[in-house]
Amino acid sequence: MSWKLLSTLERLLLPNACIACGQAVERRRPDALICTVCIARLAPLVGGCDRCRQPLPPVGPCRFCAEWTASMAWVRSAVWLGEEARAIVHHLKYDGYVALGPDIARVVARHVTPRYPACLIPIPLGHRRLKRRGYNQAEILARALGELWDVPVVPGVLRRLRETGPQTSLDAAAREANVAGAFRASRCPPDVRWSASRSGAKQASVILVDDVLTTGATMSAAAQALLEGGWPEIGAVTFARALPYSAKAVAA
Repeated sequence: MSWKLLSTLERLLLPNACIACGQAVERRRPDALICTVCIARLAPLVGGCDRCRQPLPPVGPCRFCAEWTASMAWVRSAVWLGEEARAIVHHLKYDGYVALGPDIARVVARHVTPRYPACLIPIPLGHRRLKRRGYNQAEILARALGELWDVPVVPGVLRRLRETGPQTSLDAAAREANVAGAFRASRCPPDVRWSASRSGAKQASVILVDDVLTTGATMSAAAQALLEGGWPEIGAVTFARALPYSAKAVAA
């Protein structure tokens, strides 16, 4: 069963209530699974580092993206991983709510504008995890974004060479070690290197897609694999970004 068919069935069968808070979703948006109140509570990333949009320290350059591979030119996340965003991600990732894909994609598209995208490449799951879950949440998001942006999705470009353990309890250094060398990319076809635009041919960006970015270790490892495969400028997009410690203290 395709993800689009499954998504349609879910929207028909699920109660008319917000996935995040349980309140009724407006009748004018019968296809929505997230209410406008929860959408309004999602906190977008604003300003910050030119490369990653993380808040800059009081003195000196951004430390958040300093250790990433140089092949990853830019990274954008739509919102911070606050209470509502965390609930949305959990339902998509662990509860089988693939119908959330279009709702999440609309949030991403509202806050992120890609630069000359040639294609979207979802971060792949390991074989065992994909078999257990039945779908890849990054691919669900990528396909919904591809429809909004009119950009092709190529899920077969990246593959995991080995299973990696859960990253949720690991610090930044352990996350980097956990995913180092975990990906391999197929060779970039010649026609992907340039993307047509109204102003003429521009160097294309291939865009990695995932649900959440915490330290960037997974994205960086995937971008390095794409670089070794000869792919052009590499960007990355996620729905949510883990809260920095300062923001966590304010939110607590």
